[in-house]
Amino acid sequence: MTTTGGPGAPEAEAPVCPRHPDRVAYVRCQRCGRPVCPACQVPSAVGVHCVDCATRASSGRRAPTTVLGGRLTGGSTLITKALIAVCVVVFIAQKLPAATGMGLDVVRDLALVPAFVGAEPWRLLTSALLHGSIMHLAFNMWALWVLGEALEPLLGRWRYSALMALGALGGSTAVYWLSSPDSLDWYTATVGASGAVFGLFAALFVIQRRFGRDTTSIVGILVLNLVFSFTAAGISWQGHLGGLVTGGIVAAIYAWAPRERRGALSAAGTGAVALLLVGLVALRLASV
Repeated sequence: MTTTGGPGAPEAEAPVCPRHPDRVAYVRCQRCGRPVCPACQVPSAVGVHCVDCATRASSGRRAPTTVLGGRLTGGSTLITKALIAVCVVVFIAQKLPAATGMGLDVVRDLALVPAFVGAEPWRLLTSALLHGSIMHLAFNMWALWVLGEALEPLLGRWRYSALMALGALGGSTAVYWLSSPDSLDWYTATVGASGAVFGLFAALFVIQRRFGRDTTSIVGILVLNLVFSFTAAGISWQGHLGGLVTGGIVAAIYAWAPRERRGALSAAGTGAVALLLVGLVALRLASV
């Protein structure tokens, strides 16, 4: 036996979705209990959640990372592609003054000339964007592409960018230190991304050693390139060696940092290496 309200009793209102008030919703969110229409239902392990609860839950969840702490970016090599594009554009700009009489003399303004570092320290980094010939550019960009495909997704964008920048700075610092004010080297322009590339080679070697991978092929490539650097004319072995050493040190910091403190130690190590290189440049500047 049941009872019903009398003729004057108010009718119960049907529940509606807060995001779509025109839609009746008898299903409720398992988190907040609010009605959820089919368009706003997010399936979960138990029942459904509303869009707002699902968004809050996902924002509080840590993003997946690689074994070295870099955020997974689906294999993206955005930084590598951007640097290659910049180097190509700068190379074209290098040719404009000679070809058309137009444009900036980027070699004069951006190349690493030890005698000018004191007044124009940016040359220590901008020289990595310049290249002496199309073959020089092609080899460095090919190496950057191959190494970037392996390292950028693994390290994450900020570590990878820091590694390249410090490799380039390390190479330039070595050129600056190993050039004598009494020689022509002091007034000779050095260009190329080879310091950064050698830093990436060193990083790949260090990381593969860290995880017990075979490094035979990398050692062979490095030995071949170092022999070429020391024996061929017009090659800055100083820049290659400086980039190699710097890249190895930075990669070791990233690879051996404990997992629970990897982010903080990676940032601190990056800053320490940068300060060390800047200090070496300042020390050399004070001695000449």
